[in-house]
Amino acid sequence: MLAALLITFREGLEAALIVGIVLAVLRRTGRAEWRAAVWWGVAAAAALSLVAGLALYAVGAEMEGRAEEIFEGSAMLLAAGFLTWMIFWMQGQGRRIKEQLEAETQRALTGGQRRGLFSLALVAVGREGFETVLFMSAIAFAESGTTALIGGAIGLAAAIGLGWLLFAASARLEVRRFFQATSLMLVVVAAGLVAHGMHEFQEAGLLPVVIEHVWDINPVLDEGSVVGALLKSLFGYNGNPSLIEVASYLAFYGVVGVAFWRRRTLATTRPA
Repeated sequence: MLAALLITFREGLEAALIVGIVLAVLRRTGRAEWRAAVWWGVAAAAALSLVAGLALYAVGAEMEGRAEEIFEGSAMLLAAGFLTWMIFWMQGQGRRIKEQLEAETQRALTGGQRRGLFSLALVAVGREGFETVLFMSAIAFAESGTTALIGGAIGLAAAIGLGWLLFAASARLEVRRFFQATSLMLVVVAAGLVAHGMHEFQEAGLLPVVIEHVWDINPVLDEGSVVGALLKSLFGYNGNPSLIEVASYLAFYGVVGVAFWRRRTLATTRPA
């Protein structure tokens, strides 16, 4: 539930900030009557994301046994990889998103094209929507679909509310720090998805078990308990993981840590 809440809050707030930037340009240039084109683009993006989510759920629901395990494991690993890529992309491009959106909005206004504003909102918000669908599907496979849906709904509602308040009050959010903080938490979520994906592949027989349980602390902290479920949702907690699950979990942190270190090293040594 917490992982779903975090993801939808981050993705939803990012979409809300995108819409807010476009609407702010319209307000600043006295083109408030063009807002309808933006909202139609947002509505179309939401509808397409919903259709994609239903289609992905339908595909998974049709599968059983080994095919289902392979599908779910693949979805978890794909989501983890995409989530990690998104984090690194935001580190490099996050500062320029506002300038790019404002420039694209100005071009649409200069050309007198409402269709341009519609397409801008459709593509920008649709990207966030499809990312959310993929991440939510993977989390729903890893935990209860109902709790993931509840957490996702809460996170999305909070993102919409905060986004509206920021726009209405013309307030500024320290976007860079916000994404830095949530990126660290999403790395933890991605690591849990990697371990869960490996578990599904082991269940399907694609990977050897080697050591079935490296440890078993379920008698102390059962993953089915309230605390265990919360830890499982956010950190990918498993009371009795296999060797491959533990190794993949730690290896993911190692790879991401090295990648972060290299990016920071390159950033500090790059000539100004």
